[in-house]
Amino acid sequence: MRTLEGLTVVTFEHAIAAPFCTRQLADLGARVIKVERPGAGDFARGYDKRTRGLASHFVWVNRSKESVTLDIKHPQGKDVMQALIASADVVVQNLAPGAAARLGIDWATLSAKHPRLILCDISGYGPDGPYRDKKAYDLLIQSEAGLVSITGTEQEPAKSGASVADIAAGMYAYSNILAALLRRGVTGKGSHIEVSMLEAMTEWTSYALYYTYDGAAPPVRAGASHAAIFPYGPFTAGDGVTVILAVQNEREWESFCRTVLKRPDVMTNAAYAGNLQRVGKRDELKQLVDGVFQGLTGEQLVERLDEAGIANARMNDMQGVWEHPQLKARDRWTEIDSPVGKLRALFPPGMNREDDPRMDPVPALGEHTDAVLAELGFAAGDVAALRTAGAI
Repeated sequence: MRTLEGLTVVTFEHAIAAPFCTRQLADLGARVIKVERPGAGDFARGYDKRTRGLASHFVWVNRSKESVTLDIKHPQGKDVMQALIASADVVVQNLAPGAAARLGIDWATLSAKHPRLILCDISGYGPDGPYRDKKAYDLLIQSEAGLVSITGTEQEPAKSGASVADIAAGMYAYSNILAALLRRGVTGKGSHIEVSMLEAMTEWTSYALYYTYDGAAPPVRAGASHAAIFPYGPFTAGDGVTVILAVQNEREWESFCRTVLKRPDVMTNAAYAGNLQRVGKRDELKQLVDGVFQGLTGEQLVERLDEAGIANARMNDMQGVWEHPQLKARDRWTEIDSPVGKLRALFPPGMNREDDPRMDPVPALGEHTDAVLAELGFAAGDVAALRTAGAI
């Protein structure tokens, strides 16, 4: 039995934050019924066609779900929506600001009818405050939470290449839903969870917040290097191979100087003793380190780093990750079905193999509408009438 088998999640979701949350629930065995707009669906379906004609974002966060098309603003569509919610243990929504309340998908309305229901609202800024009505997307939240200001080069700020604000909000939603299920098991009562993307992302940037405590200067933008530790970041060997390395403490610094640089004189130089000293002389030290590394191949550099016990990594591109020897050796890849055939997929991180993670297909738009409505008691004629009316 999968951990969340028998649990039904109904989700009014789009883009990434809520779909990422509910896919984690589906991985654990929950039945996730995704409500989409007739004809168009989740707008993330149209982001690109990079995955054999499907949108890369959509494939990533929507496997193992059932797609039901429903116009929740349509008078007849509202009856279907209420029937879906009545069948649910958990409802998740990340609709536009204010939309859930207008549609009756709010805590005050739903808790009165369904006291065991868990409702999770995911928004950009939260349900109150001066920003409550602002639309929010990943880049905007990365900017508001300060991440963009500390990411990039000295000359130009940059956003993260991954949708980290969406992921942060989705993971806090997921973990809080699991906690609410445990709570319901004890109290028998549902819960209302509110996850703000801004608050989730601010939690993730809290190191930088404390770094700037009492008005102190912010971390410098250091590209792929670390703003507050040196040496820590990318270095290029003589054959053009880029290696990322990290020296975290004085013991590692001594080993780095002795075994990697072969320069014990650098190790004993008081000007470089302590991380603060090294950060202050970053440019000077980088020139010294680069001079040694230019005489080595990437393979030789990694060998020296491993011998010295210095953490290191190669800077893979995406094709390198698809073929990563560690993921292959640990048998972390499987296949899932989709409207365009079999696709490779990564097993969910951290799950015990005994849990048998659910790896079901990516759904076509509206693929499960008729079957789900039949389960809810709608006769075939009723379903046909709803379709004719444009409600589904």
